[in-house]
Amino acid sequence: MECFEFGNKTAPIVLLQPVGEHDLAALGSEAAFIRDRTAMDFRLIAFRVSNWNNDLSPWKAPAVFGKEAFAGGAAETLGAIMKRCEDRTKTYYLGGYSLAGLFALWAACRTDLFQGVAAASPSVWFPGFTDYLKEHGIRSRHVYLSLGDQEEKARSPVLAAVGDRIRTAHDLLVKQQIDTVLEWNEGNHFRDASLRTAKAFAWVMTRPE
Repeated sequence: MECFEFGNKTAPIVLLQPVGEHDLAALGSEAAFIRDRTAMDFRLIAFRVSNWNNDLSPWKAPAVFGKEAFAGGAAETLGAIMKRCEDRTKTYYLGGYSLAGLFALWAACRTDLFQGVAAASPSVWFPGFTDYLKEHGIRSRHVYLSLGDQEEKARSPVLAAVGDRIRTAHDLLVKQQIDTVLEWNEGNHFRDASLRTAKAFAWVMTRPE
């Protein structure tokens, strides 16, 4: 899996983010925003996935966009990311946007490796995810959730469920006594993706231990 890195390679904080081709151009500005917002030393490692719907989906699910179904390849992606987390003197945060945000939440149900999860506009409409979250729970200490205020007004009934699902996810995290927040941003799902992701990382990075 090809990686793109920003920041200080020796920093004690490591941010891990699965990205698609569409995210690459904005990674530099995302890193700059995080640095300005936190004034903290960090290393950002972006992992470019080759097939967004396959590599980030936790299990198989029917197509929502066009004809491409979700193939359920997230376990392999998580394995590749965890290989970059062998230095346990570092503090690791996992995050991402859209399906990558869902992936981060799912991953935090599978391992306690990540101190925090930065889930910006996560695809919590994904079939079966709410039940999975109820059953397994999050194993990270801090979880940031966000959504655009127009996202639940999508024409697709599947996508329109995202508002109710993210409120449910937030309620579950509160009940689990996870340090969490749900922030609403202006606009639809395609607005300010890199900025929303940067805000998510900045929030979890600056939470008290």
